[in-house]
This record gives sequence, C-alpha cells and structure tokens, in this order.
Amino acid sequence: MARMRAVDAAVLILEKEGAVQAFGLPGAAINPFYSAMRKHGGIKHVLARHVEAASHMAEGYTRAKAGNIGVCIGTSGPAGTDMITGLYSASADSIPILCITGQAPVAKLHKEDFQAVDIASIAKPVAKWTVTVMEAAQVPGTFQKAFQVMREGRPGPVLVDLPVDVQLAEIDFDIDTYEPLPVARPAATRAQAEKALQFLAEAERPLIVAGGGVVNADAADLLVEFAELVGVPVVPTLMGWGTIPDDHRLAAGMVGLQTSHRYGNATLLASDFVLGIGNRWANRHTGSVATYTEGRKFVHVDIEPTQIGRVLAPDYGIVSDAHAALEVFVEVAREWAAEGKLADRTAWVSECRERRTTLQRKTHFANVPIKPQRVYEEMNRAFGPDTRYVSTIGLSQIQAAQMLHVYRPRHWINAGQAGPLGWTLPAALGVATADPDSTVVALSGDYDFQFLIEELAVGAQFNIPYIHVVVNNSYLGLIRQAQRGLEMDYCVQLSFENINSPEVNGYGVDHLKVAEGLGCKSLRVSEPDEILPALEQAKKLMVEFQVPVVVEVILERVTNVAMGTEIDNVVEFEELAERPEDAPTALGG
Repeated sequence: MARMRAVDAAVLILEKEGAVQAFGLPGAAINPFYSAMRKHGGIKHVLARHVEAASHMAEGYTRAKAGNIGVCIGTSGPAGTDMITGLYSASADSIPILCITGQAPVAKLHKEDFQAVDIASIAKPVAKWTVTVMEAAQVPGTFQKAFQVMREGRPGPVLVDLPVDVQLAEIDFDIDTYEPLPVARPAATRAQAEKALQFLAEAERPLIVAGGGVVNADAADLLVEFAELVGVPVVPTLMGWGTIPDDHRLAAGMVGLQTSHRYGNATLLASDFVLGIGNRWANRHTGSVATYTEGRKFVHVDIEPTQIGRVLAPDYGIVSDAHAALEVFVEVAREWAAEGKLADRTAWVSECRERRTTLQRKTHFANVPIKPQRVYEEMNRAFGPDTRYVSTIGLSQIQAAQMLHVYRPRHWINAGQAGPLGWTLPAALGVATADPDSTVVALSGDYDFQFLIEELAVGAQFNIPYIHVVVNNSYLGLIRQAQRGLEMDYCVQLSFENINSPEVNGYGVDHLKVAEGLGCKSLRVSEPDEILPALEQAKKLMVEFQVPVVVEVILERVTNVAMGTEIDNVVEFEELAERPEDAPTALGG
C-alpha cells in the first residue's frame, strides 16, 4: 500500500469521484492541498478574486451539466466565512458543491490561533454536512462520505475543513481499490404511479408542475414524454424552466407572483388538478396557499420526505427521485394509452394555448431612455435555443423570466431561494468553464453586477468568454418598487455625477471603464435600435478575444414590473400586447 500525505490521497479521490475542476484561492493553511493538486496535475483550477465568488463559480459549474460537482477551495478563517453565502445558495437550490478549507493545526484550535475559526459549526445550518477532520487517517473516508452525502437524496453542499498538520501527515492509502460509496435514491412504486395517474385521469383540467428536481435528476426528456402521453400541459417553476421547451404545444407558461406569465397564472387558476414533480411550492410561485389550492387537488412527488406537506398538504404524496418517478409514470401511461384509459385532453390543451395567444405583455417600446422590455425582445432575436442564461435576482431577472425563452434544461441557471446579489457574474464563469462551447449570457441589473465585478478579471485571465448584459437604471429597482407601499424612495438610488465619466449622464459608475480595466471588452447602448447590433457585436468580440464582453443598456430610471401579492392579483403597470407587433418575439399559441 502506498505511503503518502493525506492531501495527496484527497486529490486522488477527487479525480476518482470525477470532481476535476476547482475554483479558489490559496493561502498558508491550505497550501499543502494546493501542493498536492500541483503534484497530481489532473485537477484544473481557476483562481478567483474573492472566495464567495469561487463558491458561486463552483455552483455554476455543477449546474451546467448532470453529474458535475464543482469544488471551491479556500484557506482558514475568512475564506471559510466568505463561502457561507455560496453554501447557502447551493443548499437552498439543492446543488452539490464541495467546499474545502484550510485550518489551524489541531493543537491550536482552542488557542485563538491566527485565522482559526470553527467553520464547521458556522457552516452547519447552510450545508448538508460539515466536518473538521481531526485525524489524517480519516481524510480518505471523509472525502468518500462527502461525495455520497452530496449526491444522495436531496443533493446539497458539503464543507470539509482540513487542519494544516492533518493535511501534511502521512497515511497509507490505495487509490487503485478505492470505490465511491453507493448512492441511494428513493423510487416510486408501480402502485404509487397508478394512484397518481388515477387522480390525473379523474381530473378535467389537469396540469403538471415541473420543478428543479426534474433538472437535478436529468429527467426532462422523461417529463416531456410523460406529458405527451397523457396530453397534459406543463408549468415549469423558475428552477425547472427549460424542462419543457417554451415552444412546445404543452408548455403552459410559468406561474407566480413575479417570474410568471399572464397566461400561466390564468391556466393554473382554471385547473382542477396539479401534479407537482421535484418542486417545493415556493411562496413566489404559489402566493397564499389558500388562493393557490382552492378548487383543485394535488399530488406531490419529491425526493425529500419532509418536503411533502411542508407548504401545502397534497391529496397524495410520493417520496421519489424525479427520474425514477417519471420512469414508472411513463410505463403506466403507455399501458393505459394502449388500453384506451387516458382521457382526451384536446379541448383543455387548446384552451391553454388560446390563453397563451391572447395574454401577452408588450415588449416593443421605442422609448428613449430605453424601456427594459425592449431589451428582452432583442435578446430573443439575438440568442438561439442553445444559449445558457445565468441570472440571480432583481427586476432584471423577474422581467427576463416573463419575456425570454428557454428551450432546454440547464439553459436557465438561476439562484432561486437565496438570490444573492453578485451571484450572476461568478456563476456565469462557472457555467462557461463547464461548457466552453456554448454561448453563455449573464443578465444583471447594475447593482448585482457591481457586487463581484472584480471577477471579470478571472474571465480575462483564464480566457473564459461569455456575454454579460447589464441593464442599468442606476437604481436598486426591485427594492425601490417594494418601497412604494411605504411611500418612500430611500437609500436605493445609485446615481451620481461621475467626475471622470460625464458621458454616463449622471448614472454613476462607468461600467465600461471598469470592465476594460479588468481586461474585458465592453459596449454601451442608449437607443433601442442599437440593442440588437450591440449583441451581435458582442458575440463577435467574445469569439475574437476569448474574454467576457459586457453590454450595458442604459434604461429609463423607473420601471414598475408586473407583480402582485396573489396569483389572481398581479398588477400590470405597463401596456399589454394587443397586436402581434406589440410583442413580436413572444411565443404565442
């Protein structure tokens, strides 16, 4: 059996488990681990500028492809605490990432040593498992368990904290006989599938709600096959967007208080049965449970037992991985179709498609300053079905979800429950690292963009090209809109006269100069007819220079985006589409 340092064993395990892409920053307490990566040579590494950003890069990397696990590495003390937001974001959205931190020597942990902090305890509420490894011989087993925990049941992040002396200690380890631990996932039974389909068969106006669990389980193809077999329209949640193509005849639009379609909400309210698969009934999807559930029955399928009944009590619940559930659902549906036991849903589907044709929001505005709706219209023209969109929070994300189109799973990558500002830029770098051949388009408001703007230098240094659309109204737009109810506009304006850049006309930060100072290319747009040419130019610049390209669109200062307190009470602040030319890139019925 080979004799090696514990960190050498850990790096060999990363390779064996398929986690070969890391993002992070070295430091004194984690340098032994970096020396093991250097010696091994098989783990790629992207040097972040901030450890929180590294954790978001790892999340973007994981989410880009089924089976990926991004690794985030940092030193002791602040590096670990900087990861907390990344752990929270990954945990909230069921995303497995492995965070590795250095630590003070074991004998110094209780002596207030420099940068010694109990990171395992700090991170425990926002991770699936956290551990400080106290014995070098436990390192292989700890990493083995970490991968099992990340993958099993509801996926999630793990933090492994390594004291520097534990890293350096020698152990006996045989990588040739190492095997990943088995991963158990609950699976729906035949009887459960028949029960669920019986509920569906008895309904007149059924819907399927597809959540992020369908994406995590790599089950989108099965979802579409099942929907087509039973002829039932599908409502994706924001985390499940792309599980059914937006142009599919059974795509019924999104439902919710903010990231929703008028026709999606109307269809949900018209339904009498909902089959939820891999979703968590998030409050911004449901609004109040009373309004959402009134007059309809529910079946809920989720991999996490305690998720069933957490928000609403379904008429029937099934604990199952989405892929396993959909496999048996498809099997039963095929048999019932052959036996003529499935209802004809033609009239219901036509009704849903009619709503989609008539209940659209207007996007074609010629105003100057630019109205944000026009930006998404032009993005629909510029970017095709292969585009991977990345976004986190704000009016930009809300309106994008109302107006953009997504056709494939993992092509809308969004921080859902946590929604940390600054997430978009590093997550986009992680996505582009995972899939360098795709067109990655990040979307930010100006404040989200400013939070971790220094990470643009990472894209320039490591030649990670993507396009970052920044819609700039020089405002905390979502917070300003929320303050309307309090009759104030307080501490949310980002505008100021920039003495070095009078050309920004009082919009404050000169994002173009910052982006170019960080080694990237940038363009600014002030007229609506300039948007599409700028996006086309950005695609060329990205290919030519292999760096991030920022396209800043100067918007009107104040726009109130459609949203409300209930799915039957969404307030429309802008004109609605009355003719096809009002929303020329909308996907109608």
